[in-house]
Amino acid sequence: MNRTRYLTTIAMLVAIGTLGAQLLWFPAGIAKAYPVQHAVNVIAAVTLGPGPAIIVAFMIGLLRNLLGLGTLLAFPGGMIGALLAGVLYWRFGKNLAAVIGEMVGTGIIGALVCVPFSIVLMGSSVGVFAFMPSFLISSITGALIGWFVLSRVKVKALVQRT
Repeated sequence: MNRTRYLTTIAMLVAIGTLGAQLLWFPAGIAKAYPVQHAVNVIAAVTLGPGPAIIVAFMIGLLRNLLGLGTLLAFPGGMIGALLAGVLYWRFGKNLAAVIGEMVGTGIIGALVCVPFSIVLMGSSVGVFAFMPSFLISSITGALIGWFVLSRVKVKALVQRT
């Protein structure tokens, strides 16, 4: 594995996710939908694997928060989606597995994890399923964008499945 190519790919995906979140977003329920984040999660899961995909999601969330362009909910939602997308791609070797992993990881699991996260860290009082509709809309549209990009571009995984 070429370490320079690997780190450059991570940096480019972080840049695309950070900038793209401001170019393509829409209101979805009580949260904003940032589908580029989810598309990048799928692409990172397929090309880099689960661990680096989590790093990419974390860095995008961190930069968006430092720049005042996101909320703390970007961390659990994006990172859980990236993890599940990477694990399912690793297990099945299909782009569709990464897409499903992103949708379930962010749209369902991440939305549920964000409830106590938002109560403790953000001081809000929300119901158990409060974030699920907006997270599902965002993750489904973004994962499908990622799937479309992967289907149109010949992508070689930088990390081999074993």
